[in-house]
Amino acid sequence: MKKLTLSILLIVGIKTFAQKFENLAPTPPMGWNSWNTFQTNISEDLVKGVADNMVSSGMKDAGYTYIVLDDGWMTMQRDEKTGDLVPDPKKFPHGMKALVDYVHSKGLKFGLYNCAGTKTCAGYPGTRGYEYQDARFYASLNIDYLKFDWCYSDSLNAQEAYGTMSKALYTAKKPIVFSLCEWGSHQPWLWAAKDGELWRTTGDISSCYEGQKDMGGWKANCFMYIVDLNEPLRKYAGPNCWNDPDMLEVGNGMSEAEDRTHFSLWCMMASPLIAGNDIRKMSAATKATLTNKDVIAVDQDALGVQGWRYATKDSLETWFKPLSNGDWAVCFVNRSAQSQKINFDWKNENVNDDLSSKQLNGATTTYKIKDVWTKKDASTTAKAFSATVAPHDVIMLRLIKQ
Repeated sequence: MKKLTLSILLIVGIKTFAQKFENLAPTPPMGWNSWNTFQTNISEDLVKGVADNMVSSGMKDAGYTYIVLDDGWMTMQRDEKTGDLVPDPKKFPHGMKALVDYVHSKGLKFGLYNCAGTKTCAGYPGTRGYEYQDARFYASLNIDYLKFDWCYSDSLNAQEAYGTMSKALYTAKKPIVFSLCEWGSHQPWLWAAKDGELWRTTGDISSCYEGQKDMGGWKANCFMYIVDLNEPLRKYAGPNCWNDPDMLEVGNGMSEAEDRTHFSLWCMMASPLIAGNDIRKMSAATKATLTNKDVIAVDQDALGVQGWRYATKDSLETWFKPLSNGDWAVCFVNRSAQSQKINFDWKNENVNDDLSSKQLNGATTTYKIKDVWTKKDASTTAKAFSATVAPHDVIMLRLIKQ
């Protein structure tokens, strides 16, 4: 009888201390966020237009699921009587719940933004001291995703702040993907897996290739700068706990080659794919990049392993990512301003990934090669792969086990 009682107590204890719903993000989340293009200039009409275009453009069919409203969706004060957050009635005249329902009617999911501090980054009411109340409010709206930022949080302990919000979301009993936007300041990859499904590993991204951009008082990161910070953290990523190198800048002013490189490396790193462009007006090239299902399949692979930089020579990088069913993704990245030649002899390479215990031995196994950007077959690994990569561009291959 004592053993039975102890077993019951253990089970109850496990349930009591659980603070994260299971399996909300078995693969990296995909969707759209309003901040990169619109900042706080958001509205009901914008969201409906994005939802409509996410369906009509093929983005939903390609796997994009979440529409996330970033900072600026609420009024500057909480409700005087209830203390609840108040969606801005001018921006959202039919109320937030009606907008959530509209997005859901399109077969999509809906997300909102707030901050762990006393204010959001744009100065709207933050969540500090209101964690459980805000979680109940989000549950009442039936949202599916919460991006939780780190402004006005100087006196806070990051693990405590994000842990409290995670418990609040769990207590509200509505499964909500929790995105910890802590900027990597307190190494969330070491502790956040118990709290949420994804965590930012760096500061904010900007639409540029290399280095950082001066934003007047702070510096935004170009995407290759972020790649160098995020790549070493691969051992912390996996199903339901993803390194997040920030939202995509595809379609926001870089060259087509740079957009392709940006998207390829996010997919090689098993990153969340959260578009940040105006998808209502995107070019054919931007649409083709964002909806390339063969490239997205690398990101969304069920094995859930983040790829890594295997070799660098003369600004030409070689990346590998093990995939399910014995396949591999390979990406040749030209970081220079001049074209670079590839001559990669598979038979001379023995790629061992200690993290996944996967091995690519070109001397003993032959793979069929598919170029995932051109959609063309590129022979097999029985012979060396030769090609030329344009400046700031990539060649990305899928090796298909025969």
